[in-house]
This record gives sequence, structure tokens and C-alpha cells, in this order.
Amino acid sequence: MKIIICDKTEKEYIEQMRAAGLTVDVRDDITPEQLMIELPNYDGMVVRSRTKVRKDLIDVCPNLKVILRGGAGLDTIDHEYAKEKGITVMNTPLANSKSVAELAIGYMLMMARSLYKASATMKAETWEKKAFNGDEIGGKTLGLIGIGNIGKEVTKRALAMEMTVVAYDPYVKEMAGVKLVSLDELLAQSDYISLHLPKTKESSNMIGKEQFAKMKNGVRIVNCARGGIVNEEALYEALTSGKVAGAALDVFNEEPPTDWKLAKLDNVIASPHIGAATKEAQARVGAEVAEKLIAFAKK
Repeated sequence: MKIIICDKTEKEYIEQMRAAGLTVDVRDDITPEQLMIELPNYDGMVVRSRTKVRKDLIDVCPNLKVILRGGAGLDTIDHEYAKEKGITVMNTPLANSKSVAELAIGYMLMMARSLYKASATMKAETWEKKAFNGDEIGGKTLGLIGIGNIGKEVTKRALAMEMTVVAYDPYVKEMAGVKLVSLDELLAQSDYISLHLPKTKESSNMIGKEQFAKMKNGVRIVNCARGGIVNEEALYEALTSGKVAGAALDVFNEEPPTDWKLAKLDNVIASPHIGAATKEAQARVGAEVAEKLIAFAKK
């Protein structure tokens, strides 16, 4: 079975696949144009967030049998169309959960204590001790929109810090330590709102002007899920009006953004989609990619 690795994958796990008899070519710098030409020669492909697998690419690959996404989401792949063409689509939903959860919690702490601003003043050689009177996150209510693998990891950490956790997820019936509520109830109750759900037709722009109006004044927003779930124009208005005290964003509607005004706001922390960018998560992703491809080849 011939596999092309289109995005960065740990070398150790590439060698595992080769040792199991797979022919593996590493092309983690391949351009979309090159991929259109070369992918028809392969039975399978490994992608991360960089490589997009859309209908036009799928249509030129009659030999393609499997697409494996190293990561939790499938929004970079036209996966339903691929399945219609008889292609197996898999991902690694557990591998990066802890890393993304830690980033979300870290963001909450940064906003609560204005650590990003405090650090900037020190680099500017000013001592503004009285300017940074923060909040504890213990005792605050955290609203989780989506309580899948990452949401569960966030919950464990939030409960350990004595937060109250409420969650909205129409696919979950119960979870220990968490009160499941409607979306409107979550918006009204939460001091912090963190998103942990895939981007779909249903979730696209699900947090917009109407939803911000239902939130507490001074709420803080964390999005380490996908860009486009939160309407960026509505978020900008809520941040500049003071309705939302702060936002921490690891994802954007366009990546990289073409309009940087949201990321440049003083009450926004932003990062370039690094939720899964830890050594531990990368190792787990690589291991799961190798395991699933080897098992698929043996069928």
C-alpha cells in the first residue's frame, strides 16, 4: 500500500509504517497544485490542518482508499463526499485533547490576571503594580459549548480549580460534575465560555450578535475549536463595546487572517492555531496515525 504524508508527522512513526510493509513518501511541503498531479499515484494520504482535501482533489484520485487526518476535526476534508466515493476517512480524535484543554485553561488564567498586558509593561521597563487587579477563576462559572473529548479534559481541570461547569451539547445526555443546560441558559449563566465543537453547517456562526446580547456583561470567550463558529464581526463589536471583557482565540475564520483588527484588540489574546502544538500531542498523533494505517492495510 502506497501512502503520501502531506503534513508534518513524527519520523519515528513513519518508520513504523515502513517497517510494517507500507511504502511511505514524505511530502510535507507539497503544494495543492503538485498534490493534484501526484495523489492519483497513491492508495492513502495523511494530512493535518495545512492540507485541504476537497471534491476536486478527490475526483482525480480513482485509486485512493484512505484519508487519515492527524487531529480531531474533519472540516479540512470533504469527508462525506469521500465516503460516497468509497474512500475511508479517519482521524485521531483523542491524541491532542489534553494539549488543547491545557491551552484553553491557560487562556482563562491569562485573561483573569491580565498576564499578557502585565508582561508587556515589564518588557517596556515600567512597574505598573496597581494597574493589574485581577480575578480568581475559582468560583466562576465556565460554560462549555461542546463536551466531547476536549471538553471533558477541560472539565477535569476546571473542576480541580473549583469552577462550576455547565455545558451545552445536544449529543450528550449526562456527565459527572457538569450541569447540562440549553444554549440560552449557558449564555446567561457563564463567566467564561469555551468552545469545543467541530465546525459544521449547524455550528457555523452559531455565536453571533443575538447570542452575545444574552451573555453576562464582562464575559470572557475562549475559542480553541474552529474559526467561523463565532462570528468575528459580532465578536469585535462585543469586545469594543465592553459587553465581552476579553477573548482568547487560537483559531480564525481565515488562517492566516487577512483582516487582523480582531487579533490586534487590547483585550484579545491570539495565537496561530497552536492548540495541538505540543511534543506530547504530536507524538500521540503520530502513534495513532501509524496504528490506524497499519491496521487498515492488513484488512
